Amino acid sequence: MSTVSITAYEVSTPAVRVAAPATRLRLTRRGRRVLAALAAAPVAVGLALAVMSGGGALASREDGAPAGTFDTVTVMPGDSLWSIAETVAPDTDPRDVVDAIVALNQLSSTSVLSGETISIPAEFSTAG
Repeated sequence: MSTVSITAYEVSTPAVRVAAPATRLRLTRRGRRVLAALAAAPVAVGLALAVMSGGGALASREDGAPAGTFDTVTVMPGDSLWSIAETVAPDTDPRDVVDAIVALNQLSSTSVLSGETISIPAEFSTAG
């Protein structure tokens, strides 16, 4: 009879960690609402601060020019801003006076109508 001898050897292999498949982040409806609220919160706070602190920018008579500071001129037939500027400030460049009158009266153009009342800036009202 013959004998067969079998020897078992251990073969060691380095342990390999298998990465778990990456799960995709899913937001529920509630999660989306929370994220939207968090994103909108700074905007809402900024808007609230602007509304609350914007009251100082309102026009008021307290800090403005006193009543009666400006002279007014009624436009007569044939008058233009140029002729009015030459009349109220003869020693000043009429272009500067016209620009100041347009800015003060918030006119959209330099055209004026007969019978219209326009204000003359205080710096020019004493010149004429």
